[in-house]
Order: sequence, then structure tokens, then C-alpha cells
Amino acid sequence: MKAVVLHGHGGLDKLVFQDVPVPVPGDGEVLIEVTACGVNNTDINTRTGWYSPNVKSALTAEIGLKGVADDAQELGTWDRDTLSFPRIQGADAVGRIVAIGVGVPKDRIGERVMVDPCIRDIALPALSQGINYFGSECDGGYAQFTTVAAGNAVKIQSDLTDVELASFACSYSTAEEMLVRIDLKAGETVLVTGASGGVGSANIQLAKRRGAQVIAVAGRSKEKLVRELGADEFIPREREDLAQAIEEIVGHRGIDAVADVIGGPTFGQMLRALRRAGRYVSAGAIAGPCPEIDLRDLIYKDLQMWGVGNPQKSTFTSLVGYIERGEIRPLVAKTFPLEKLREAHMEFVSKSHVGKIVVTI
Repeated sequence: MKAVVLHGHGGLDKLVFQDVPVPVPGDGEVLIEVTACGVNNTDINTRTGWYSPNVKSALTAEIGLKGVADDAQELGTWDRDTLSFPRIQGADAVGRIVAIGVGVPKDRIGERVMVDPCIRDIALPALSQGINYFGSECDGGYAQFTTVAAGNAVKIQSDLTDVELASFACSYSTAEEMLVRIDLKAGETVLVTGASGGVGSANIQLAKRRGAQVIAVAGRSKEKLVRELGADEFIPREREDLAQAIEEIVGHRGIDAVADVIGGPTFGQMLRALRRAGRYVSAGAIAGPCPEIDLRDLIYKDLQMWGVGNPQKSTFTSLVGYIERGEIRPLVAKTFPLEKLREAHMEFVSKSHVGKIVVTI
């Protein structure tokens, strides 16, 4: 079969379109014929080595294209014990089950499925069950066929195309888990950063679904599209005084919550803008992973802070329900054929798009 294989940390040259054997489903696994797969930050982070604790900078376009410096790499994945090469990436696979392993019911053959990318050990406590990630610690969806545990191949009944379905799994399950952790409620105000990207645009829709008021932060040129997604207020990313901009919208009372995917130099301003007992949740740090924090904001305002890397199974189940009931809509910015994955990564790191980039297979 054809696949794009990652042969090490580095630049786009590490992605090679080649022939590899069709995988064989093991016990409890299914074989999926993949038709589409979304591109995510985790693909770029892993390829470039940006997850290494030695990397302190933002995920710049240059790093996205060339990788981090050799002396900064240290098993660059969020689970530093299990990444190995060669590796087939791609977390957001959609397709049909064409074969099964031992222990999987035969009637699953032919099902249209989305892959839940978080591979879990259900014997562990709920928030620590995510032990592997599809397309990172095990081979993923940038291939004509892929295998995954049967429980992670989730049947979907929807009129959406496979390309549209491939825009959901990673970004939307992460975004929904963020809102689950902070228990966002109707009438509350949430700041959404990176609002034009996959997780950020998902956060807008999912927060509006809950009846919350959304203040979105994104590049000035993307305001129209971000507002069309449902954002109530918009702050240009180019504005440096974020806390002041928020105060101009909500006054001195502060905001209830922050759903952040950028980190970086505005991190402290986000904490400052929260009301007493406000909630902050992060699922990304593309603007810088090592921001300065004033612990007095955390301590004396009784703030709550969460990190999200591995959504719970219940969150993915909820997401599938939202899709099937038409409560959220896909936002596909551009598609590329599998053999053009390098170009898809170039488009992704340019950050010129709104929504998701999807690879067709």
C-alpha cells in the first residue's frame, strides 16, 4: 500500500511517500481502509522534535518547515518513552472497516468509522488512561490502510463527507474535553485563543453549543470568518494589551474562563483577566511553551488550571453524538492528496487558513 512515512525528527524531507506492507489486525483490532485524514499540530510537533523539553521557543513557521536544531532534540514526543521510527502519522482517520482481528464481531466489517485517536488503558484512573496516541506512538492514518483497537474505530452515521468527518476527531475532542474540564456553562464568558485554528474554531462552536459567550482571539484578517463561527466578540492577535482589551469588553468583573491553545507571552494577561475563582485550560503552547507566571494571580484569586492532552472516552462519544445530530459543523480550509502531505504541512505551518486541512487518500 501507499503511505507517507516519517523517518526521523526534522524537516519536510523526513516525510517519504512510499510503499509499505498492508498491516494485519491483531487480536481485538480492525483494519480500516482510510479515505481521509486531518492534519494536526501533533503531526508537526512530533516531526520537528518540538515536544522536546530542550525546546523553549514558539512553534515558528521555520521550525515547522525545517525542524528544531539537532542539539535540542530529545525523543520529541509528549510520551518520550515510546516514539520510534519509521512512523506513519495521522490522528484523524476516517474510512471503512475491511477486516477484523480475533475477538471482533464479523458484522463490524463494512462500518463507516472515525478513529478516536486516544489509545487508553481503562484500568487506570479516568484522566490518566491515555497511554498512546494514534499516529504518534503507533502508526496512524496517512496510509491507504491502518489498524487500531476495535473500540477506537467508532461507527458514525452522518450525511457529511469523509473529508468533512476527518476534520473533527483530534481538534474537536480536545476542544470538548477542555470545556468539560472547566465545566463551561450557559451564560458564562470564555476567552478562546487561536480561534482560527482547528481546536480554537472547535472551541467557538462547542462553547456556543453550551450557551456561553465567546471572546475570540485570532489574526486580524480572520475576524469575519471567526465571527461567522459564532464568536460574540473579537480581539486581534496583533493587539499586545490583551488584558486591557478584555476589560473593555467585560469591565472589571473579569471573564469566567479561558480556553487557550497558544501560551506564550500573553499567558500572564489571560490569568489577570480571569475573575476570582476563574478557570483556565490549556491544550497547546504554539506561541511559546515556557511563559512567565505570576503565582499571585493563581493563589490569591483562587484560580483553577487544567491541562488537556488526552480526552476521555466519554468526551469522544459525546462528540460523535453532536456530529450525528448536526449540532456542530465541519470547517475544512483545504484538502491535499496523500502524496502531497509535505505541501499540506507547509500550508498548515503558514497559519493562513481558518479551520482544518485534510489529506485525501
